[in-house]
Amino acid sequence: MSTETIIERCEALHEDLYFTAAREWKDAAPGRHVIGHLPIYVPRELIHAAGMLPLGIYGGGDNMEVIQGDAYYQSYICRIPRSTMELALSGRLDFVEGMLFPSICDVIRNLSGVWKLTQPDVYVRYVDLPQNYKSEVGGSFYVEEMREVLAGLEGISGRKVTNDDLLNSIRVYNYNRDLVRKLYQSRVEKPWNIPVTEVYLLMRAGMVLPVEEHNEMLESYLVAASETERPQRDNTRVILNGLFCEQPPLGLIKSIELSGCYVVDDDFILINRWLRENVDDSGDALTNLSEAFLEYSVRTSATYEPERELKGQHLLESIKNSGAEGVIFSAPSFCDPALLEQPMLVDILDDHNIPNIQFKYAENTGQMQPIREQAGSFADSIKLWS
Repeated sequence: MSTETIIERCEALHEDLYFTAAREWKDAAPGRHVIGHLPIYVPRELIHAAGMLPLGIYGGGDNMEVIQGDAYYQSYICRIPRSTMELALSGRLDFVEGMLFPSICDVIRNLSGVWKLTQPDVYVRYVDLPQNYKSEVGGSFYVEEMREVLAGLEGISGRKVTNDDLLNSIRVYNYNRDLVRKLYQSRVEKPWNIPVTEVYLLMRAGMVLPVEEHNEMLESYLVAASETERPQRDNTRVILNGLFCEQPPLGLIKSIELSGCYVVDDDFILINRWLRENVDDSGDALTNLSEAFLEYSVRTSATYEPERELKGQHLLESIKNSGAEGVIFSAPSFCDPALLEQPMLVDILDDHNIPNIQFKYAENTGQMQPIREQAGSFADSIKLWS
């Protein structure tokens, strides 16, 4: 299978606001259930172990007009809650039996409450992820939080989830993490051969497909990409930062790529890469998931970092490991976590003489030419003067 065929499939999944693939999976056998979740991170292993399909809800993108959703949220917050409400109120999520809302920010917390009011027949759970990273405090708390989530899922499925079920799901998702890491490393080595738009679409496909099918897709893509040699250009290697929750329109990603940039790292669809190492697949599964979260979580503006001197170190490490020549901060408009952290990260990059620029977007951003021109000028300046 060629990379073109695989990416065509991914793009079709990305543009399908009725989630046809997930609906077909549910209808293919009796007793199947679909559980939606908002961005960043939830322990999808719990949903999988319960025999259910985790469905990533990342807003409506730039192909959906928000009408009803605007009645529930102010204009001075990010767009993802309004477009997510539009998905629900327009019947596009009428097949979903549960929704998990991770603790990203106040907006997502409030969205879980609005969801309960407007969708009273759907199981809703606000997943309170630990902020204290000590095993005896945050670890114990997170184990109990996962137990409560499991109890809710078991109430939908009508069957008990065993420790063996969870360990099996951990193994399946560990393999998914292995493949995603291999994809990202392959892009670092040959960014001209694995364009950022294709990486992004592959990650989005993983949000609507069963993990087993996504694993097969990643395997096929990696083989096809290794057998293809695309033209190499004198582009600038950059990192994209700040896009971890509300996702950018595909046109924005293409514009940055066409401006003369090779994107060698990013924070798209972080749930696929939240854990930097695999989870132990023996012993007590919930404890293993908790310890992995405490020890291996990526660092973003949505995670608590009590040690000030560690701020920005993850970005410096990414620059070193990927050979990036600059950083593009591209945060959604009104995204408090990203926009509050950005000045601190800019100061750190400036202290290390690392070129960087900043701009904002919304998921329905229509005019890409200014962004392309700004990114192109940034890339040219690095080539000319750095």
